Amino acid sequence: MTDTASDRWSRVQAHTVWMLWITYGSFYFCRTNIAAAVPGIMDEFDLDRTQIGLILGSLKLCYGIGQFVNGQLAERYSARVLLAIGMLASATLNVIFGFGTGLYFLLFVWACNGYFQALGWTPSMRVAANWFVHRRRGRAIGIIGTGYQATAVATYVISGWSAEWLGWRGALWIPAGLLVISALHMLLFLREVPPGGTVDATKRRRAKPADAPWHRSVVAVISDRRLWALALALGLLNACRYGFLDWGITHLMEVHGGGVGKNALKYAVLPLGGIAGAATTGWVTDRWLGGRRIPVVVGVMVLLGMLVLIYRASASASLFGSVVLLALIGFAIYGPQVLLVGTTPIDLARRAGPAAAVGLVNFVGYLGAFSGDQVTGYLADAHGWDSALWFWACCAFAGAVVVAPLWNAKAGQL
Repeated sequence: MTDTASDRWSRVQAHTVWMLWITYGSFYFCRTNIAAAVPGIMDEFDLDRTQIGLILGSLKLCYGIGQFVNGQLAERYSARVLLAIGMLASATLNVIFGFGTGLYFLLFVWACNGYFQALGWTPSMRVAANWFVHRRRGRAIGIIGTGYQATAVATYVISGWSAEWLGWRGALWIPAGLLVISALHMLLFLREVPPGGTVDATKRRRAKPADAPWHRSVVAVISDRRLWALALALGLLNACRYGFLDWGITHLMEVHGGGVGKNALKYAVLPLGGIAGAATTGWVTDRWLGGRRIPVVVGVMVLLGMLVLIYRASASASLFGSVVLLALIGFAIYGPQVLLVGTTPIDLARRAGPAAAVGLVNFVGYLGAFSGDQVTGYLADAHGWDSALWFWACCAFAGAVVVAPLWNAKAGQL
């Protein structure tokens, strides 16, 4: 068969997707791993859930700030350089975290890790925007979004058994080595821009944030009301999402018993469901809705709230049922999350660049995650897990309401 230029271009685009899949997914080795370390940290340092919530939330707070700052940086500086700094610094901080001596040391180091973790997503989305036009962006970013679900599955298993065999510090140190390997791989093989420049040339002519003063780029982002609606919805979704990610293993251990390794293996089904959700929603919005993302976001977030309430009622009654529900909850979390965290902000970025728009949405989104960690820790301590699960469900329903006014929004209209 003749190898046409179109075939070669498709292969190069596919290579870029899978490079971003591996690269951004690898950040989760040194982020999701904290869940397996939490039970050991609580035992060794005699910390309660509210204090653990403060440590967990510190990453979200600094991650959110980093998303806003790094979204601006990603419009101006090399994505490969920013990614490398983030990956190597995060790995180093995970090693340092393992030498923790108490609450404030752990709090400071994990907060710093949050900022460098924020050097992952916005540079990745800058590269994705360079390579894919909006009519194919939902599928491309949907596939990229499955990467951090797959890595989360691997991280739960690797960090869980590392904690089982080596103590809670093993859950930090083993994943750190894996992130360093991925950083070297990225530096060797990731290509930021296709030959001849970005594929969305019209959009780049309308908005060139790299050539504009900083304050104009910032104003262009924060003055867009549509981006704020996406940001608030993501914040509410993240309060639910990180409730499950950060507290889920501890919840299962307290409800069903067993060691951290065994429960981490059970919990790996949540990101497995997330892989299906991330891939499906991006494809559906491209294929069937002409780029309209919000109807899917609203519908799946309502489904998420309902699934959380069912999980609340049945988690202690049936181990098998709770595992099945966790897979469905993973689907319902990451289906809308991938659309809110990357695809839709890039679609709606008019006067600001795509990385800057993604940075704003993620900034507010992770403020929601930070607040959610604090509220979850307090509710679980003061009123038990039942109240925390009610809180997660209400956040999912509220997020659907917040973003519903953008029902008909799609790229090219706004």
